[in-house]
Amino acid sequence: MGERALLVGCADLAEVLGLHAVLAASPLPGQVEVLAAARTVLVRVTDRPARDRLAPLLRELQATSAPPAAGDVVVIDTVYDGADLAAVAEHTGLSVEGVVAAHSGEEWTAAFGGFAPGFAYLVGPTTLTVPRRASPRTAVPAGAVALAGHFSAVYPRSSPGGWQLVGRTDAPMWDLDRQPPALLRPGDRVRFRPVRERVAGRGAEPAVATAAGAGSGAHAGPAATVSTAGPAPTSSLTVVATGAQSLVQDLGRPGLLDLGVTPSGAADRGSARQANRLVGNDRAAAVVETVLGGLELRATGHHVLAVSGAPAPLTLLHDTEELAHPPTDTPFLLPDGHVLRLGPPAVGLRAYVAVRGGLAVPPVLGSRSTDVLSGTGPAPLTAGTVLPVGPPPGRAVGQPEPARVRAAEELTVGVVLGPRADRVTAESLGRLLGQAWTVTDRSNRVGLRLDGAPLERVDEAELESEGTVAGAVQLPSDGRPVVFLADHPVTGGYPVLAVVRDADLDVLAQARPGDRLRFRDATSPRGDAT
Repeated sequence: MGERALLVGCADLAEVLGLHAVLAASPLPGQVEVLAAARTVLVRVTDRPARDRLAPLLRELQATSAPPAAGDVVVIDTVYDGADLAAVAEHTGLSVEGVVAAHSGEEWTAAFGGFAPGFAYLVGPTTLTVPRRASPRTAVPAGAVALAGHFSAVYPRSSPGGWQLVGRTDAPMWDLDRQPPALLRPGDRVRFRPVRERVAGRGAEPAVATAAGAGSGAHAGPAATVSTAGPAPTSSLTVVATGAQSLVQDLGRPGLLDLGVTPSGAADRGSARQANRLVGNDRAAAVVETVLGGLELRATGHHVLAVSGAPAPLTLLHDTEELAHPPTDTPFLLPDGHVLRLGPPAVGLRAYVAVRGGLAVPPVLGSRSTDVLSGTGPAPLTAGTVLPVGPPPGRAVGQPEPARVRAAEELTVGVVLGPRADRVTAESLGRLLGQAWTVTDRSNRVGLRLDGAPLERVDEAELESEGTVAGAVQLPSDGRPVVFLADHPVTGGYPVLAVVRDADLDVLAQARPGDRLRFRDATSPRGDAT
């Protein structure tokens, strides 16, 4: 799966869990982390040489097929009134009451996590095997109890989804004030207890009972907030205007795939590192990532700033008077009380604003990045948000550097084909590489949605969810690819035809709606030309 991951196919879920246990207990040289799924184990590695070294070792590795060790028993009070309950009854040949009895009468086991923080795939000796919905919902409510294939799950927060909804619960599936934050961990046993009304309306009765007790209530939104009221810190930047979208980002939170937490971080990592380098920060310091200009920041205290990425025109203002137009990719002074305004860039999409000392917002799970898919990290910036600035670093301010984002008629990125390239016809695989795709306006930090002549699958059978990575080129049922970016889900159920080279992910981050994007086989003699 690309240059820095391998997808290991297993005979069944028991073998998946056995292999995952072996690799987690005794990591192979170059292994970064592993993620279990229904029939596969995703192994992330340090680089392409490590990938090539580990492939033959993984083929020969002996893993005991065994279920996970028994964990706590978690009881989840559930109101069985889901929108798809009647459809599930019709598909299984049971009555509605029979579906409820079957779902609540089983003891389920949390096999693995994925999709979103707190989302656990539950398995059991079920008679309720049902397909996903033909058309996924754009928003499934938090607490929805659902079925898909032979799995059951509870959606921890509102998100898109194609599972069949049979009920709802107020159980806090993901709570960053609880350790660990996920209510269900691999090996936990789960029982759904039917109730007649939402648990929140039943007074003091707990929504969840476990052998270890339940944690506090779930967060409905992002886990960290930044001050929007009260006196500003003596060293800070205050958001005057946000533009289309402005977020706090650093280099992400890797190593948490088993919790359903994607690494996230700056979409254009090179530009974020460059902005930090120019002001003398550590490369991983938190910056502001902003889309298509419109951001305005007011200084409290004197600050050294730099803006990299999409070359947005910069203006320094004081009391609405324009004073100067500093260049991008160059450090400059923003005096106390002055405002920096970013205009719309002529090319590219995302600009990065670094301040000497870095943005000292509270970290969440070891990172200050905002993950827009899961809601993890600082809330998106709004007018009035106060961003505290950390102490200045010991290293010197950098020298001006060349711009990283330049105009081009077409964007070209190298890809490594697979792991599911055999899911499309040979002619369609050639079309994936042969045509220029158009970036649509439905793209965001989760992924780029592309338009062009659709590709044809060889097999329309559903693919059980498996681990994914940034740069994965997925093929939904409409035949038009989606390329995952920084905030992609941990697992996905569409076939991945190819994975963009790690070095070219920053190119994807700067693609704007209407841009034309071409894939090139990175294993061919011409594949490294980007």
